[in-house]
Amino acid sequence: MLLQPPFLKKGDRIYILSTARKISIEEIAPAIETFKLWGLQVTIGETIGKQDNQYAGTDSERLQDFQKALDDSSIKAIICARGGYGTVRMMDEINYDEFMKHPKWIVGFSDVTYLHTHISNNIGIQSIHSLMPVQFPKGTPEAIESLRRELFGERNEYTVAPHALNRAGEAAGILIGGNLSILYSITGTRSGINTFGKILFLEDIDEYRYHVDRMMMNLKRSGKLQDLAGVIVGSFSEIKDNAIPFGKDAHEIVAEHLQKYNYPICFGFPAGHLPDNRALVIGKTYKLSVGDAEVRIN
Repeated sequence: MLLQPPFLKKGDRIYILSTARKISIEEIAPAIETFKLWGLQVTIGETIGKQDNQYAGTDSERLQDFQKALDDSSIKAIICARGGYGTVRMMDEINYDEFMKHPKWIVGFSDVTYLHTHISNNIGIQSIHSLMPVQFPKGTPEAIESLRRELFGERNEYTVAPHALNRAGEAAGILIGGNLSILYSITGTRSGINTFGKILFLEDIDEYRYHVDRMMMNLKRSGKLQDLAGVIVGSFSEIKDNAIPFGKDAHEIVAEHLQKYNYPICFGFPAGHLPDNRALVIGKTYKLSVGDAEVRIN
């Protein structure tokens, strides 16, 4: 299991910023109010309200804001306000020296998968895959509460309804993964994932079905699927098709590429680009139990 940052307590300071797309203070106001109700002190990053075309400031400005939060030992969690695109453009300039001395929670999903995978694989510190401030207005109470529980050290245990594509079995392993498009894009880089004996989580949005197939082919051909302990598949939202139908939906495509392996697989876990985006800790050891009646993840 990877190093676990200290859990939060009332009075702790958190820092909200954007490593990717631009966002306004008004868009994250509901999240700020919620964090304050949890008893946390909220500091707003310099990237909130900044704009450089679609980004929350230039690459240099986003890097500087993230580095500032990473190096400040009084900040106990960095909350990424939104995804989009842009995190990868600052990845190679981040210095993790102070972060390794004073670990803190990095929170977010989607484009934040870049940070999750790099920190997990290269730094050895856990982080939280969950909804972000931009999603709070539409996020379910269960999703928001699951983030609070993880931040404050209260264990989440999930029970998931059975799915026709599931494969029964039990597994235990360190959780890795996140957004499939990001995992595909970092194959062969120093941020790439080590999948041996791990439980892989996958989700995505706004892709064509054939592209989901191409990305799964990449994971298969690069050996990322063969030595897993198990797989958890979240939502694949707003997936598009071509004029000539591909013939399978996103979950069926994923299932086809996992067919030759023998580990347990859970489809339909409530995480990803949907309102009920439950928190998962990247780098934490989970037990996955897939049965005919239900799936348990704890």
